[in-house]
Parts: sequence; structure tokens; C-alpha cells
Amino acid sequence: MQKELPAKKIAIFVDVQNIYYTTRDTFARQFNYREFWQQISKEGDIIIANAYAIQRSDDQQHKFQKALKHIGFNVKLKPFIQRRDGSAKGDWDVGITIDVMEAAVDADIIVLLSGDGDFEMLLRKVMTRDGVESYVYGVTELTAQALINSASEFFPIDSRLLI
Repeated sequence: MQKELPAKKIAIFVDVQNIYYTTRDTFARQFNYREFWQQISKEGDIIIANAYAIQRSDDQQHKFQKALKHIGFNVKLKPFIQRRDGSAKGDWDVGITIDVMEAAVDADIIVLLSGDGDFEMLLRKVMTRDGVESYVYGVTELTAQALINSASEFFPIDSRLLI
């Protein structure tokens, strides 16, 4: 009798703002987090799933965050900061990086939803240090080539993952 291999342990990290704007600007549609979750869960056991977002006090945002939690995501919020000069700040790059580095110790696969090329070094580091695979999901036209090249596999977001 053949012994069954243990399921792969998967850690998911979503750069919510990046996915929102890239799918909106390219397709004028929204990302389908439920469909994504169903696809990924077929690959193994999801041991952590973090969605990083900017906190705004509007009903649509609260509804969206509640839906993400219902699917199974931990929603991490950072306040939206409006500077005196009119510019705004609210990015999660450092928080995502720390969480990925910590999770890579226990995971077999790191799944990053972002097109941000700043994460290229991070993926290379955890793949080398921890021997994990890395999957990147992003809108092809708006995903940094360096990020695509650094991933074990790149999955373009297309109509199958849109609402």
C-alpha cells in the first residue's frame, strides 16, 4: 500500500490595495477572493491567510473586510494617513515582509497577491533560506517583471478570478 504524502502547508499574503487598483484599472472589475480561496485550498492546507488593507471608515470597506473574514482571511488594518501637503500614506510592505519571513519557516508554499516589485528580494530570500515555493498572483500588465521572475510560479489574474 502506498503511503499518502502530507498536504502542502500554504501561507497566503494579500496586498489588498495593490490587487484592488490593478484589477480595477485593467479590467474595471473586482478580484474574486472566494474563487481564489477555493482554488488555493485544492493545493494543500492553508495555515495562514492575511489580507493587508488600509482602514477607512466607510460602510463598503467594512462590508468588504467582513466578507474577507468570512472566507477565512485575517484582515490586518493600518490607518490611512493624510499628510499636510495633501499626499497620503498607507502601505503594508514592511508588515507583509515580516509576516512572510516568519511564516516561511513553517510553510511549503508562500502565496503573494501583489504586483509590487519591492517583494522580489523577499521571495528570493525565503526561497533560498527556507526552501519554500513562492506563487505570485498579479495583473500581468501591472506586475513588476522582477517579481514575476523571482517567483516559483506566476499566476496572471484574469477573468476566472474576477467578479
